[in-house]
Amino acid sequence: MKTMRDLMTPPAHIQGRVETIIVRGAPRDRARRIEQTTALAGIGLADDRLGQRGEAELSTRQVTLIQLEHLPLIAAFARSGPIDPVDLRRNLVISGINLLTLKNTKVRVGAALIEIVGPCAPCSRMEEVIGPGGYAAMRGHGGMTARILEGGAIRVGDVVSVS
Repeated sequence: MKTMRDLMTPPAHIQGRVETIIVRGAPRDRARRIEQTTALAGIGLADDRLGQRGEAELSTRQVTLIQLEHLPLIAAFARSGPIDPVDLRRNLVISGINLLTLKNTKVRVGAALIEIVGPCAPCSRMEEVIGPGGYAAMRGHGGMTARILEGGAIRVGDVVSVS
């Protein structure tokens, strides 16, 4: 019989895919899509504000991830039209893998190794970009935060797998 610990350990065979990479130059800057970037160990993504600053970031928010599959749920809960992931300001949009199950797990994203740390709570700006109820719609669906353990290239289409 499997223990609760066994059940909570993600199977090594599960894989996802990087669907979109999103970066921004400063906290209030408009986010934008890019096709590839470099994860910088202990810092962030090279093309994002933390990577451009170039100094060690002790935060657990060196990179943020959200599940592609959650976008229609957020739109339904907010009673809005389709959600553009750029508006949600998460760095990596991932499909095919349940990010919540990867908490405290090391994950290979392209050539980079990250550790999923915890949930990424929505900010009040979601009311602006999604509309009234946007913050509430994202609760529980805001994605995950991670720290970068080993740097490397990340491209749209890269595999995401438990390491």
